[in-house]
Amino acid sequence: MILGLDISTSCTGWCLINSDRGTIEGMGYIDLAREKDILLKAEIVKSNLAILDEEYCIEKIFIEENLQAFRPGFSSAKTLMTLARFNGIVSYICKRDLGLDPFFINVNVARKSLGLKIDRKSTLSTKEQIFEWVSERVDFQWPTKTLKSGPRKGQEILSPGCYDMADAYVIACAGNISQ
Repeated sequence: MILGLDISTSCTGWCLINSDRGTIEGMGYIDLAREKDILLKAEIVKSNLAILDEEYCIEKIFIEENLQAFRPGFSSAKTLMTLARFNGIVSYICKRDLGLDPFFINVNVARKSLGLKIDRKSTLSTKEQIFEWVSERVDFQWPTKTLKSGPRKGQEILSPGCYDMADAYVIACAGNISQ
């Protein structure tokens, strides 16, 4: 079983792929937005990974590689450092608790290996394009939430974690074909 992770301090997406059949065995996300302390966030991820490993017997872990450079209008130096630190902590948990050395995959390499092209001129964001691409390829019941206030109160929308799940799917699939 292959585990793909899209690690973030607010939401960590995961996807399990059966390496023999190339099929999704499970997909979800770990909501970390309410917790402020990075080490407590790591404990939450650790607990969830232990449950996944017990249920699915993970054999390999592929993690989206840290961003390596700044892009104007995107993450600040502080944000990139925090993400890199959290990625390192979760990677260490994978090694220490699951006994598996994680493999790191550059997101652009992963997308290219799967033939996933991002249209920079599209009105859809990169995350939305990835979600659409994944949704066209998998039959999956994506989690939703109902808005509780505002002008769209009562409207059911995709859970924000769906985008992290889609990213984890890309990493898991790219990992599966690279082995």
